[in-house]
Amino acid sequence: MDTQRLWLMYPSRNVTRPVICELAKKFDVVFNIRQASVNDEIGLVSLELQGEREVLKASIAWLEEQGIKVEPLEIQTIEG
Repeated sequence: MDTQRLWLMYPSRNVTRPVICELAKKFDVVFNIRQASVNDEIGLVSLELQGEREVLKASIAWLEEQGIKVEPLEIQTIEG
């Protein structure tokens, strides 16, 4: 099982949509929300995804199709 740590940037039209829940139902992934900041205009989420490599690639592509910008997390969040 692989792990990807990502930043998700939601546009205003997706802020109230349960995208991460939809992602978990659509793909065989385990998620952990590490950090989040959401307001009416934008959502920023630090997300850890675990799953098979091909499933992770497909899930990231799906997020991007939903209008969410996905970038790798460069600075590791603090464990604990």
